Amino acid sequence: MSMIVIKVGGGKSLNVDAVVADVARLWQEGQRLILVHGGAETTNEVAEALGHPPQFVTSESGYVSRRTDRRTLEIFEMVYCGLLNKMWVEKFQQAGVNAVGLSGLDGRIFQGRRKERLRVRINGRRLVLRDDWTGTVEQVNTELLGLLLDSGYLPVLTPPGASDKGEAINVDGDRAAAQVAAAFHAQALVILSDVPGLLRDFPDESSLIREIPRAKADDFMQFAQGRMKKKVMGAVEAVSQGVGRVIFADGRVESPVSRALAGAGTQIR
Repeated sequence: MSMIVIKVGGGKSLNVDAVVADVARLWQEGQRLILVHGGAETTNEVAEALGHPPQFVTSESGYVSRRTDRRTLEIFEMVYCGLLNKMWVEKFQQAGVNAVGLSGLDGRIFQGRRKERLRVRINGRRLVLRDDWTGTVEQVNTELLGLLLDSGYLPVLTPPGASDKGEAINVDGDRAAAQVAAAFHAQALVILSDVPGLLRDFPDESSLIREIPRAKADDFMQFAQGRMKKKVMGAVEAVSQGVGRVIFADGRVESPVSRALAGAGTQIR
């Protein structure tokens, strides 16, 4: 059976229980699934409470990302790999799904190169950051994930990933999910967040773009605001590598995955 990869954002307004119930139903029907989750909002709160508030930087190409020094990486691992990953696993276990929670560092599920020098703009100034622990996923350990899937487990994955030297690196969850979907030639990649899809006039939800032709996906980057830019980038990468379709959909509603698969949200085919 073909694969569906689900990426769930870390917004507090997402309906986690609805996602779990919908995924559990699909899983029990025999659908092969992998779930990748984020957790940026909770990480920001914990970082503030620990006296190490988050910093965000803008790359020279205009993408906003988290400044990840070593302390930030430790907080990131604490929240993503501990608190949130086990929250998802517990909820799936209660729903009758035998989930296994792993980070991309485990078994080098997400592997890529660490960006040893990061060129950014801060307050209009160009800087080169050297103490940064970020990278981009280039390889996915499909052998390990396949063993779990074939044995009846639901993989629940989260950043960080592993560098080619075995270092923990902060990787973008949307682009990591896109690489997982591409590696399995997935039927669909469903990206759930706290908006109904890509909006032509953010934050006006009535301006939803319902379909993006694959050949013109890059043209729609102009409508992506903030974090949505990375989501669109991941979607373009996924469809270019053979994923059947990518769907940006609303994670605040009931049956969010099923609705997305039935045509809701923004569809890139």
